[in-house]
Amino acid sequence: MFDRLEIRVLPPGPRFAAQVRVWVNGEDIVEAVDEGGRGPYAADVLPAGRPSPLRATGEARRLELGEPECTGGCCGFLTVVVQRFGEIVQWSDWEVPWAAHTAPYPPPELHFDAGQYDTEVARAEADHWWQVYS
Repeated sequence: MFDRLEIRVLPPGPRFAAQVRVWVNGEDIVEAVDEGGRGPYAADVLPAGRPSPLRATGEARRLELGEPECTGGCCGFLTVVVQRFGEIVQWSDWEVPWAAHTAPYPPPELHFDAGQYDTEVARAEADHWWQVYS
């Protein structure tokens, strides 16, 4: 059974520009690690005219998914290694620096159907409603 991915963009607020939040199996990944933390800025993760860093390729790379309320420069970033293996996209090797003292273990390795994953990333890349607020 594959995990389910959903990408949402939250509108800008008083402290942050529009940000991307990633839900896996109905749970907000950043919120699960640190209530009050934020996801990456939408302009960085869903750049106009360029592929999103959320895209999975055969080359493993570290993806930043969030940071604590105090900033990533202070306590580190929530990151995961993303890589495509044929029809499977794998997220593994989590780093959760700021939650190390409270989390009993990092999130589990996740596996997504590559077709569903690609469709969700493409949907998020195409929908730039949040740019009207920038």
